[in-house]
Amino acid sequence: MIIVVVDGQGGGLGKILMEKLTAAGLDAELLGIGTNAAATAALSKGGAHQVATGENAVIYNAGRADIVVGGIGILCANAMMGEISPAIAVAIASCSAVKVLVPLNRCNLRVSGVPNTALHLLVDQAVADVIQVVSARRAGTKA
Repeated sequence: MIIVVVDGQGGGLGKILMEKLTAAGLDAELLGIGTNAAATAALSKGGAHQVATGENAVIYNAGRADIVVGGIGILCANAMMGEISPAIAVAIASCSAVKVLVPLNRCNLRVSGVPNTALHLLVDQAVADVIQVVSARRAGTKA
């Protein structure tokens, strides 16, 4: 099973996600893909098994992933101050992986019905969702 964590800018969200996914002890390959070198370095420090940087790395690895994890902005062209290219947004949105998205109210995105929740609680829920998907896949069911 391949879990891809995608982040940009400073990689803070991706690092926290990677730390918690690593701590969960999942039987999966954890790939950290940054849109820039700073984000990739943060993902590496968070415990990624492998890392890569740039648009092509995101596109290629989204296509191989069983689960893609990141802030909701990874689905939106020009999010993260332009670091999410239209090609990245399309690749992630159209890949067959389960997308586990942290509903951050940034990048001019508002997710209706989602309260303004502390980041650590959103991350904890995203990690719980990834664990649920991994468990369901291992059991041969769909989550």
